[in-house]
Amino acid sequence: MKNRISPRMIQYELRNVAGNPFVHIFGLGFPILLSILITKSVEGEIGSSASYMNEVITSIFLGIGAVIPLATILMGYSSTCSQDIEKDIPLRMQLFGFSEKYTLINRLIAEFVYMTFAYILYFIVGWKVIKIAVPKASGVVIYIVCLYTFAAALFILAHGIANLVKKFGLTYMITMIIYFGMMVLSGMMGITLDKLPKNLQIISNLLPSTYFNKDFYSVWIGKAYNFVPMIQSYIFFFALAGILIFIMFYRSKRNLH
Repeated sequence: MKNRISPRMIQYELRNVAGNPFVHIFGLGFPILLSILITKSVEGEIGSSASYMNEVITSIFLGIGAVIPLATILMGYSSTCSQDIEKDIPLRMQLFGFSEKYTLINRLIAEFVYMTFAYILYFIVGWKVIKIAVPKASGVVIYIVCLYTFAAALFILAHGIANLVKKFGLTYMITMIIYFGMMVLSGMMGITLDKLPKNLQIISNLLPSTYFNKDFYSVWIGKAYNFVPMIQSYIFFFALAGILIFIMFYRSKRNLH
């Protein structure tokens, strides 16, 4: 068995990621375009000279940044994974001695490499076009850690959905609904959280993406912040993803008998 993290396998998986046009459209082009349109619209409404303008546009920019892992991993990886399952590629790789565990690790690394490239471009736009607030070093570190932790949870969730559904079309539909649903519930689509019905606000507070949009500006500039609700949302999200993986393993074991 090929039980190792392989640069060649990471390169192969990275080509698969880069070969998915939906990843470039929804994971790179869309968040950049959305952040520019919304921030410029806000500047036009309340005036660029307003004292709190930099806080507003930075908050919007940091929040929309959470769209990148939602698109590249939740939608992108799940669609690629479901297509591979339809073609029996995971089974063939195991027959040729590729460990499923290390294949997943190589895929996760490839997804993170692409995400890093996407964030570099995204923040170039943020500095040059949108002119976001200068962060504290601690704010940048926490933002990166939270984003990549969120991305890891989305990877588990995407893997579970793809392996349970096993069909590209249905998998893509489900993840597309989750993608736009999380954007709406997290306040990225122009609907502020306080305008959502109470029941939806409860769901919104259980999503890590909400905290990127709601109050990550305080973390970004180094202000004191209560991380407990955010940590609870991560625990809930990882638990949800874990349940899907448990069901996936349970079903696969039943199918073997």
